[in-house]
Amino acid sequence: TDILSTVGYDSIIQHLNNGRKNCKEFEEFLKESTLKRALEVFKQQVDNVAQCHIQLAQTLRDEARKMEEFREKQKQQRKKTEIVMDAAHKQRNLQFKKTMDAKKNYEQKCRDKDEAEQAVHRSANMANQKQQEKLFVKLATSKTAVEDSDKAYMLHINTLDKIREEWQSEHIKACEVLEAQECERINFFRNALWVHMNQLSQQCVKSDEMYEQVRKTLEMCSIKKDIEYFVNQRKTGQVPPAPIMYENFYCPQRNAVPSGKTAGPNLAR
Repeated sequence: TDILSTVGYDSIIQHLNNGRKNCKEFEEFLKESTLKRALEVFKQQVDNVAQCHIQLAQTLRDEARKMEEFREKQKQQRKKTEIVMDAAHKQRNLQFKKTMDAKKNYEQKCRDKDEAEQAVHRSANMANQKQQEKLFVKLATSKTAVEDSDKAYMLHINTLDKIREEWQSEHIKACEVLEAQECERINFFRNALWVHMNQLSQQCVKSDEMYEQVRKTLEMCSIKKDIEYFVNQRKTGQVPPAPIMYENFYCPQRNAVPSGKTAGPNLAR
């Protein structure tokens, strides 16, 4: 509910980074296996067996290249979303600061006006006409300052509310894009593992029973359940930050909504 909080967005980015690391680890494993297996087979086996392993090594290098290309593609896609969200966060934070500064200035002008009014009341019986005129001028000036600061405060409140709505809209779009990308990553990674298991099974039939267990585990992989599990583990709430309310110095009202605005919807996810 904190308008300045990015904990939900940060959790998603961290989760996607972890997923990218998984791809990188598998890519490195494929590359390492390529050289090691090819060299051992070349030294220990007859030419026809060695040639078979060399072909497998080339296949693994190709799979590693595909994994690297996929990982880089997702990185570039996500970078675009992160740039938009970073800009939205900066704009939101900057306007929030301006609004709070405007509020402080408005409250100070109200205090100044109150002091000027009290000074005028105290000087009602003063004989010094010039002194009284100065106090009236000061009071009039302070009233004008209150009006100006009040308008500035309201303007910042309305601007902040527009930026808040824009940021919230961009945040929802970013979540949808990143969720789609995560679905793609899980599907690609699952398929890459499946292909790799098939390659190893072809090379060593006796080990096929162990690889079959891996395939059975992959069959249990559910993109929907993975996404739901992540959301349930790292969710930050279903209520978006409420608007920053206008607070009149003299007539404080709780749960006041900015002019022409209604409370934000209760958004799922």
